[in-house]
Amino acid sequence: MSANDRKHTETDTGLPGASPGIRPVFEVELNGINAVERTEHRGRPSELFWPWFAANVSVLGISYGSFLLGFGISFWQATIVGLVGIVLSFALCGFVALAGKRGHAPTMTLSRAVFGVDGNRVPSALSWLLTVGWETVLASLAVLATATVFTELGWDGGALTQVVALVVVAGLIVLGGVFGFDLIMRLQKWITIVTGLLTVVYVFLVVDHIDFPAIAAIPAGDTPHVIGALVFMMTGFGLGWVQAAADYSRYLPRSASSRGVVGWTTAGASLAPVVLLLFGLLLAGSSSDLSAAIAVDPIGALTTILPVWFLVPFALVAVLGLIGGAVLDIYSSGLALLAAGLRVPRFAAAGIDGVIMVLGAIYVVFFAGSFLGPFQGFLITLGVPVAAWCGIFLADFALRRSDYDAAGLLDPRGRYGSVRVGALALLGLGSVVGWGLVTNGFADWLAWQGYLLDPLGLGGRTGDWAFANLGVLVALVIGFCGMLLVGRGAVRAQERQPV
Repeated sequence: MSANDRKHTETDTGLPGASPGIRPVFEVELNGINAVERTEHRGRPSELFWPWFAANVSVLGISYGSFLLGFGISFWQATIVGLVGIVLSFALCGFVALAGKRGHAPTMTLSRAVFGVDGNRVPSALSWLLTVGWETVLASLAVLATATVFTELGWDGGALTQVVALVVVAGLIVLGGVFGFDLIMRLQKWITIVTGLLTVVYVFLVVDHIDFPAIAAIPAGDTPHVIGALVFMMTGFGLGWVQAAADYSRYLPRSASSRGVVGWTTAGASLAPVVLLLFGLLLAGSSSDLSAAIAVDPIGALTTILPVWFLVPFALVAVLGLIGGAVLDIYSSGLALLAAGLRVPRFAAAGIDGVIMVLGAIYVVFFAGSFLGPFQGFLITLGVPVAAWCGIFLADFALRRSDYDAAGLLDPRGRYGSVRVGALALLGLGSVVGWGLVTNGFADWLAWQGYLLDPLGLGGRTGDWAFANLGVLVALVIGFCGMLLVGRGAVRAQERQPV
């Protein structure tokens, strides 16, 4: 290794002299955005099931039933849309995870091969915004759920309870982010088991609230509303994770089954949301009052139909499920922050994100009047460029015939260069076109979106197609097809360069 290579390795690992080898679970992980050394490769694809299941077993999945029916579609339309949106979007994560096995580096480090080492700061900053936003949402929901449970028990669910809950929840999330990969993989397995069992109990306790005649009476929606619901599911599930998917497969050995990586990632992430969504549709379709309450407090509203004796176990399953997702987010947001150019140790980046998460949660819990509106605006607005990035990244990965060059991913003078203008132009094009085909009526500062709906004859910002949010799907297609067209020559030129 040259002196220059050593310099890059020390900086991007997080600490100088980080030695290879499997680390104890309670030792802080020193690997940052560097490629994991061969001596640290371990594990099987089936182990990917646990972190992905734990990150998505949250009872928030039940609340998505209310969110979907809010698009004005029937139970059966929502069921099909939910199944397709969840599985398809998490399959995208599975293919991104495959790149992690081939490159042994975090997602946003591998993205440097597509955008250039310096050019990749743009999608890395985008990834950071997405993951920090998600961890803030999940932490906020955990606090709101705790306060609601306390209130239902007749205890004080006011500001003091919310502050204490925020301290505990944030502490657990930051702990996982700081210690890193090994602790997260162990933690997520136990969260999976505990939350899975308690969620089954919840289902049995409230199943008698289902009103099948009321569900059958829900009228069907038209095509724009169905497409809008599909896009919402994709952005709320798999597209919220694609820029982190390789972070948890990068320790796998090169010989691990590629089919297993895609399959276990997709299955682990999809199984719980599919089941929870179906049950949520049954509950929300049975009671318009419950559905309206979920829009304000998506987790806490679910306690109103529980017997008192199960409120504390419900609080446990709700909070643990949300923490399971937030832990993965804070870990990946720290890696994205490093990939964007911040030169601090990985665990310090996770700590910085923890502070931002707490500040955001304080706003959502104490100052925001509603959860659903800002949540949908957040998902759709960031969902457009994320979809464009996903299409570009997967097309580039499909074009590659050789492994990633670990040294080149850290050196702007290496084979991947400093800036790949074509990839950045596609990201910009996908975002500009995509934002022109989505609408967000949830905040005044998002009113500029949807500027292409009227010129393209789709009824403008108030027409039926305004609810379809076609821009997310269009951005994904622009990114993927565009990269297949313009990226082949650049990839072949990269692969011809000697390592």
